[in-house]
Amino acid sequence: MKKIVLAIDSFKGCLTSEEVEQCVAEEIHRLHPQCQTVAIPIADGGEGMLDTLINAMQGQIIYTRAHDPLMRMRTTRYGILGNQQTAVIEMAEINGLTTLSPAERNPMETSTYGTGELIKEALEKGFRRFIIGIGGSATNDAGMGMMQALGARLYDKEGNELGQGGKIMQHIARIDLDLLHPALKETSFTVACDVQNPFYGPQGAAYVFARQKGATDEQIHLLDKGMQHLARLIEQDFHIYINKVKGAGAAGGLGGAFHVLLKSRLQSGIELLLDTVGFDEQIKDADLVITGEGKADRQTCEGKVPAGVLKRATKAGIPTLLLAGKTEDRDLLEKMGFCQLIQISPDSLPAEQAIQPDIARENIRKATQCAFKTMQPLPPAPHVSGHQEQA
Repeated sequence: MKKIVLAIDSFKGCLTSEEVEQCVAEEIHRLHPQCQTVAIPIADGGEGMLDTLINAMQGQIIYTRAHDPLMRMRTTRYGILGNQQTAVIEMAEINGLTTLSPAERNPMETSTYGTGELIKEALEKGFRRFIIGIGGSATNDAGMGMMQALGARLYDKEGNELGQGGKIMQHIARIDLDLLHPALKETSFTVACDVQNPFYGPQGAAYVFARQKGATDEQIHLLDKGMQHLARLIEQDFHIYINKVKGAGAAGGLGGAFHVLLKSRLQSGIELLLDTVGFDEQIKDADLVITGEGKADRQTCEGKVPAGVLKRATKAGIPTLLLAGKTEDRDLLEKMGFCQLIQISPDSLPAEQAIQPDIARENIRKATQCAFKTMQPLPPAPHVSGHQEQA
């Protein structure tokens, strides 16, 4: 083989995408010194998207201050791609679960206001193109906090201006966009949305995600009631049935706010990342693509990094090998079309040991060596199946 492309997700809690790919590349070069390896650090649009894009596109990090989910000022950051035209914002950097302690998590109170502040700062620096990652949120305010930071005013039926948090949604009687930041009229947003959940209902933002953000059963019911109320208001005032928008429930309804109020395009996180780094161009003339993640199972089929990489490589007629710390549902993974499945960690190795970086690196090297020593001549990649098209 003359060229191998590496597009492997991070092994969360263990190694970054770059570190995993470096281990694999070093072993390939030891076994096949003449083989070119192309490493593409990758993520699926959730946490880690900012660093992935900035590193891949020779961008820069901007440090600033904004409000966290509980409206406390803190230092945070966003990025500018190397073309100096596109701002990248990862909402989890300022309004994510990791910014709060477990005891502080309460989506009745948490707000996306800080995300709006980062957008506003970039707007005022002249940026009119944005990539936004909305995974890992601590919020369920339907993006109302973000909209307030951008100039929207929210009023109750008595005409009082409302504050922050998921608790305000059921009290909103009017959304006033007259003072929205004027630059938004000429701004485009592409939103990396890694879930397809609707705005409200049994599969909506509150019932599926609010518990992990700290909500009680009663609060989940109130949040969903607020989302339903807001959906009716949006349908009345903006003539959009938001619950039919796939991904409107992402990040506690932030996806819906982007789509309806900021006319944004919601896109699969991995598809957005692959487009941005020019993946299709980088795999030209490749003999093999290697992808992977910490644990591969049936969820891998649902739009995660390996599924997105496999879909693109298959379309180009390039075989794809899956490398994972642990593998489950192997029959399903094999049916997806991977040419080979490689499990890095022995089944007998306890998880707490498997995720230690030094042990993981050694296991990656051993697994790569084993894979290349036993690899049979690679068949052409199969045609993309309908299942993969949905991934």
